[in-house]
Amino acid sequence: MCSIKQNLEQVTRQIDSAAQKCGRDASGVQLLAVSKTKPIDAIADAVAAGHRQFGENYVQEGVEKILHFREQSTPLEWHFIGPIQSNKTRPVAEHFDWVHSVDRSKVARRLSEQRPNDMPPLQVLIQINTSGESSKSGTQFEDVKALADEIDQLPNLELRGLMCIPQPEDDHDSQLAAFAPLSQLFEEMKASRPRFDTLSMGMSGDMDAAIASGSTMVRIGTAIFGARDYTNRQ
Repeated sequence: MCSIKQNLEQVTRQIDSAAQKCGRDASGVQLLAVSKTKPIDAIADAVAAGHRQFGENYVQEGVEKILHFREQSTPLEWHFIGPIQSNKTRPVAEHFDWVHSVDRSKVARRLSEQRPNDMPPLQVLIQINTSGESSKSGTQFEDVKALADEIDQLPNLELRGLMCIPQPEDDHDSQLAAFAPLSQLFEEMKASRPRFDTLSMGMSGDMDAAIASGSTMVRIGTAIFGARDYTNRQ
């Protein structure tokens, strides 16, 4: 069985290879280690291997991990990547550095209002439901620019880009087609927004296609930490 350090090295090689294939510089693709459901020890192993950016889907679980590593004086960057319920925005605003899943103005307003004044602005991405699945979170394409304009007016948020979780596709061409609309919108929007620099898309099964489509951040969990146990999720 490979160690977490070895897994991180392997994923990094995959990112390098995917970037090389499409003529990109691999330094423009950030690896977000998705640590949801994983124990503190597993994250500590990733930290010992030099990794610093982690993604969490569940609020209480994520906050507990953040507090643990804060007590250890370990400087890490924490991204909330799961659906946000409006009654759970406060702990997200108070503890996380990034939120990938802003999809409506009510959530954006609450995050801004509840962000502590002594913390830097919360870095946020707008999640788009690219496949139109009713089971998935995300705003619609036609509503993105209006939501972006609203976020721009909120003092404790900084809009950094877009995120999606497309419907799984088995072949590379279908994956490219699924990412294409978001990639186009991202390019259009960043032309007038100097800090609009993050396109969060791509997971273990479609990472190569995401990178070929311009992703700047891939979210990888199982390939780093192994299969997940959802029995105690919160």
